[in-house]
Amino acid sequence: MKKATSRLGRLTAAAGLAVTLGFAPAAFADEIVALKNALYGAGYDITNVSPQMDDSTRSALTRFQQDNGLQATGILDDPTKEALGMISVQVAASAPAQSTGTNSAPAQESAPSAAAETSAPEPEQDDAIEEDDDGGWSLW
Repeated sequence: MKKATSRLGRLTAAAGLAVTLGFAPAAFADEIVALKNALYGAGYDITNVSPQMDDSTRSALTRFQQDNGLQATGILDDPTKEALGMISVQVAASAPAQSTGTNSAPAQESAPSAAAETSAPEPEQDDAIEEDDDGGWSLW
């Protein structure tokens, strides 16, 4: 029984390692695509959005590093990510949760006043353009 449990443990560990290593290239590929989008947004010539680090992307990255006073290694490091405005998924995921929590109380407090404003008819302006009843531009 002990031998079977030991084998099962080793098999589970090997499977976990294989899964982890299998996801590593996918995560790296996503980072390369994000790098290419950031470089393109910064005005550098990016001709494809493949998940591989090709020579043109590496040269654009090196030029970006030189232009921004960073160490020009052609490798995507943390200072380069910061200069490009690339943030981690954890930071991006936690940002809306923080802003939503702080904005929920004022939204609830202002809800009654918003309802009171919408129930009152709006005064018409003298120079307002009146539309025909046929609705001319409606697609539905």
